[in-house]
Amino acid sequence: MNRLIMITTLLAALGLAACDQPTVVNAPAGPAGPAGAKGATGNDGAQGAQGDTGSQGNTGNTGKSGDSTTVIVTPPAEPAK
Repeated sequence: MNRLIMITTLLAALGLAACDQPTVVNAPAGPAGPAGAKGATGNDGAQGAQGDTGSQGNTGNTGKSGDSTTVIVTPPAEPAK
């Protein structure tokens, strides 16, 4: 009787170990297919409203007339050597 229980236990353990995990094989991927057609272009948006006109700047002051005339005399250029 002891042998029958041991043989049954051994066969049950081997049977469960054989069915533990199935083997999974991934199929290799084939070449890529052709590219799809280009999608439609979207519509242009509406034109925005024109902005407000800016305000005019301040007018500058007129300069004072000079009292005398200044003459600037430049020295003659040195002759080329």
